[in-house]
Amino acid sequence: MKFIKNHHKINEKNDTELISQYKSSGDLEVLGALYNRYMHLVFGVCLNYLKDEDQSKDAVMQIFEELVVKLRIHEVQNFKSWLHVLARNYCLMAIRKSSKNNTVSLEETFVENSEFVHLDIDDTKEQQLTVMEKCMETLPDEQRISVDLFYLQEKCYKEVAEITGYEMLKVKSYIQNGKRNLKICMEKNSSE
Repeated sequence: MKFIKNHHKINEKNDTELISQYKSSGDLEVLGALYNRYMHLVFGVCLNYLKDEDQSKDAVMQIFEELVVKLRIHEVQNFKSWLHVLARNYCLMAIRKSSKNNTVSLEETFVENSEFVHLDIDDTKEQQLTVMEKCMETLPDEQRISVDLFYLQEKCYKEVAEITGYEMLKVKSYIQNGKRNLKICMEKNSSE
């Protein structure tokens, strides 16, 4: 899988220079050269999550298509880390979509008791998780990514800073503000 021909001048530039050149020109060849440097890592992330080689190859292509748009609107300090988060989020969304489409056939023999028993299940936690997911999407990218890495993936401040490329003080601020904004959003949406 290669996106571009081998152009020596493009390959001499660092990631930041290529991002800047792509943002100013929109040249997909420049973006292809940048993506080509990390495509094997993206494939590895996808294979780790999706557990299927063909799906992972498709995901690599889809992520490139997302990159065409997202790289023009986001300020990226550390492209490799940012791309890793983008690939991971893409895979998690793909897994979530596919799990919603799974159906299970229940036969009569599957249930031990033939009498219908209604279970009074409290779905408050499920509702809270749904509200939290919606509220996470409303957070600014820096806060959403930092909160996700810190709380949901249980990374320490230092790891969040390394993955995102944000300064340590910024990471702490994004997490604190993101947590506060998430709480406000959840309180507002759960009372409705």
